[in-house]
Amino acid sequence: MSPRKTCIAAMGSYVPEGRITNEDLERMVDTSDEWITSRTGIKERRKAPPDKCTSDLAYEAASVAIDRAGISPADLEAVIVSTISPDMNFPSTACFLQKKLRCLNAACWDISAACSGFLYALRSGRALVGSGDCENVLIVGSEFMTKITNYEDRSSCILFGDAAGAAVLQPSNSRREILDIFTASDGYSEAAMSMVLRCGGTQSPFCQEALDRKEHLQVIRGREVYKFAITKLTEVITQAAERQGIPVSEIDAIIPHQANLRILQSVAKRLDYPEERFFINLDKYGNSSAASVPLALDEADRQGFIKEGDLVVLAVFGGGLTWASATIRW
Repeated sequence: MSPRKTCIAAMGSYVPEGRITNEDLERMVDTSDEWITSRTGIKERRKAPPDKCTSDLAYEAASVAIDRAGISPADLEAVIVSTISPDMNFPSTACFLQKKLRCLNAACWDISAACSGFLYALRSGRALVGSGDCENVLIVGSEFMTKITNYEDRSSCILFGDAAGAAVLQPSNSRREILDIFTASDGYSEAAMSMVLRCGGTQSPFCQEALDRKEHLQVIRGREVYKFAITKLTEVITQAAERQGIPVSEIDAIIPHQANLRILQSVAKRLDYPEERFFINLDKYGNSSAASVPLALDEADRQGFIKEGDLVVLAVFGGGLTWASATIRW
């Protein structure tokens, strides 16, 4: 028996009210609005209150998606949260979210694939619905990046913000059908350590020496990431089109990971694809890791950037190294 078709029944997203502007960063590190804007395209990023945690952001986005899907939390059979900034190492952030949503019938677990995580969760959720195991699956990308950002590192602290995005997956009703998902990773190469948070695992447990070295905060080797990102985004978008048997030009809209405007401009040029058909909101939110693509997809839908019948490609890259694409007939 062939797998059931699966659709994104509804989306939801959430960004906190707090903001960190480029002017704010000028007072924290040796940088300027001109320097940040010219190199990244980012003008501000969101910051959640310190008394909140990742599952709180996830709850806000998930609640919207559940309501838009016309179901109750009790209808959910699985909840998958993608994050690299979990509430705790364990239990999973998904289990904390379960308690807040009161979706007591759901199996809950986390996925860690850095900025690619939402598409990894989408692939898992699609498999659950497609196999007939589940009728309603909630997937969430939620990140509290400002709690793991080193605000003494002028090259990386300018990038990251807090956000969450969610989707309810159901058997296809012919709209928003997930046509294809591709995921890949490379943990072998030296570049795999270009995005890393060392402290907190068994390789580097928490201790005073590790905290003094700030190993509880993420480290980004920007030059390596930049080269990798351009190459992989170009590849996955080309591959997504090939897997549909079409040229890239027939893709109606691309929703990329919101990391750096110069990366996206370079990818558009390599693909000979109109830059204006990339949906870009990183100027307002910065890089929110696993929340980046669902936040952008929800905004693109609500703003009318993508319309019913459009062929939409989601394209991401992240630490691991990881990369992924998804093709959706909206």
